[in-house]
Amino acid sequence: MSDSIAPVDVPWSEDRLPRNVHIGPNSIISGQHAFKRFFCQKGKGLTLGDHCTMDAVQFAIGESGQVRIGNYCYFSNVVLLCELELRIGNYVIIGWNTTITDADFHPIQPAQRIVDAIACSPTGKGQVRPILKQEPVVIEDDVWIGPSVTILKGITIGAGAFIEPGSVVTGDIPSQSRVIGNPARIVGKEN
Repeated sequence: MSDSIAPVDVPWSEDRLPRNVHIGPNSIISGQHAFKRFFCQKGKGLTLGDHCTMDAVQFAIGESGQVRIGNYCYFSNVVLLCELELRIGNYVIIGWNTTITDADFHPIQPAQRIVDAIACSPTGKGQVRPILKQEPVVIEDDVWIGPSVTILKGITIGAGAFIEPGSVVTGDIPSQSRVIGNPARIVGKEN
């Protein structure tokens, strides 16, 4: 029997954060892979408000990406894929296995996908990737997003919206709407 104990997943401290990550008072980022794909070169690549918990969130932010998250937010095991901009308001809750992306992250045309795969591989030797379509994602205040939701580029989710688990959001969601499905459709209004 070994005397070694598995490492405990401790919150990220100020001295371990990337230089362009700014977190507010009483906010916590936990998860040993939170910044594994954080390549942002902007001055404020990630701004996290006050009293937030980012539990096992992956911040996959490209060189020009910028993520802003408001106050009193709770995300659990969420993947934020950002090449341009993600803006998330206050009092937003996001359930596990949810992915939010502001870009396609791969070309649509088959020939361009091959070029992209080669550029991304170790044999690409610095080959430039094709330009990918990017559009900001905006999630307003008081939004609840259930587990296993996918939110695609260019989407605005209005204040107080409720996104049911497993939904794929492909278009804007009006304030106070309740949506479900793939693609997500409005099934009611929140009070």
